Order: sequence, then structure tokens, then C-alpha cells
Amino acid sequence: MLPTLFISHGAPTLPIMESPAASFLKGLAATMERPKAILVASAHWETERPEVSAVAVNETIHDFYGFPRVLYQMTYPAPGDPALAMRVAGLLHGAGLRTTLDPGRGLDHGAWVPLLLAYPAHDIPVLQVSLQTKLGPAHHAKLGAALAPLRNEGVLVIGSGSWTHDLRRFRGQAPDAPVQPDVAEFADWMDRAVEDGRTDDLLNYRSRAPFAAEIHPTEEHLLPLFVALAAAGPDARPVRLHSSATFSMLRMDAYAFH
Repeated sequence: MLPTLFISHGAPTLPIMESPAASFLKGLAATMERPKAILVASAHWETERPEVSAVAVNETIHDFYGFPRVLYQMTYPAPGDPALAMRVAGLLHGAGLRTTLDPGRGLDHGAWVPLLLAYPAHDIPVLQVSLQTKLGPAHHAKLGAALAPLRNEGVLVIGSGSWTHDLRRFRGQAPDAPVQPDVAEFADWMDRAVEDGRTDDLLNYRSRAPFAAEIHPTEEHLLPLFVALAAAGPDARPVRLHSSATFSMLRMDAYAFH
């Protein structure tokens, strides 16, 4: 059975930078069985209520500005799977989450950037499910729990966000600049909470984790964690797959939940 994953996708430059996180993603596919399809909950698709992409072939969304031209020339034309999109929407409906299908939504960089590194052949169907950032962690845990049956159907559920994400701190630091102390303190608290199975602390990280509001001024980059964690089921076993930092402020931790 496939695990679920939380991946930190970092900056859009991840595919063109040498970094520990990029190397990790390049080796990720070799560590697990090949999925029949991939469902991504990305920080970069936010809607009022859940939506699921239902396209035949995914367009590549370059939803970032001011980056090197080579990034805008990259594409990830993975197939979609409209029938699976209906299955996903049905699971969410069954959990009381009113859900719609989006027949035109492609892949934002929270999906295609890590997948370009992990599955460069783009020959596995990929779908996305949107976030409802205003509804917080508990809502996204409910959404993830509804998706748990997909693990038995060969679908790899990925939450794609960032372990830490205060972009206001960027001042032109080098990619390998030392991590800032409060960033490390928050990230390490999160790691301990995940590995100790402290679900209640995680759901209430905003009030319990050190520097939470500073490290995540908005929540969209951490909410995919709760989708991935809950989609693995109530007895999920976490395995930290990777930990590194870029630009001194972005911790790139990644987890599998078995």
C-alpha cells in the first residue's frame, strides 16, 4: 500500500538549483511502488469550497513572477483522469464536503515543480484538490480522512506546501545560508509533534508551536500536511524522509505517512 506524502516544494527555482531538497526529490520515486495516479493538495490552489481538477491533459501553470526565463519554458503535461476526479469528489461528498469539479484547472507550481523532479517522464495521471485556507487545520484533516480509501486504489496522495514559509524574510540570502534560529525552533517543534503522534498539538499548532504566526503568516503552506496526515488513516506511522533549509528561512522537511 502506498504511503501518503507531505513535501516542501520550496521556491519555483527548485528544478534549476542544486540543493539537498532537489536531490531528495529526484530519488523519491525509487523508494516506493509506482502509483496509478497522483492527487496533490497544493498550497497554490485555494477556493471557497473543495474543488477537484478534471482534465484530460494538464496544462502547466506558471503562477510566479520575476524568475529566470527557463522556468517559464518548463512544462509538465501529465495526463489527468476525469473518472478519478469524480471518484475523489464522491469521497468528499460522502464526508459532507460539498465539492465541485474544475474541467479546466492545470497544475500549479506546488504540483508540477516537485513532480518534475520526482517523476520527470510525466506519464502518471495527476489531479489536484483545492484548499480552503480560511477553514484551518481541522477542516483539512477531515478532507484528508475522506481521501484515505484512495491508498488502496493505487493513488498517491501528496500534500505540497512548506514546513516554514515567511517569505518576508528574504533579503537575497544564499541558498545555503544558515537557517534562522526561530525558523529552526518552529520546524523542530513540528518535527517532534509529528514523530510523537501529537495530533492535537498539530491541529492547534497556531497557539502551541513557538513562533507559529511569524513563521506562517498565512496557513496555506502548512495545511497540506493535515491532508496528507489524515489521508493515511488514524494509525498512521510517520517517517521523516528529508530535512534541509534553503535561503535561511525555508525548511524543506518531507514526510511519508504509512
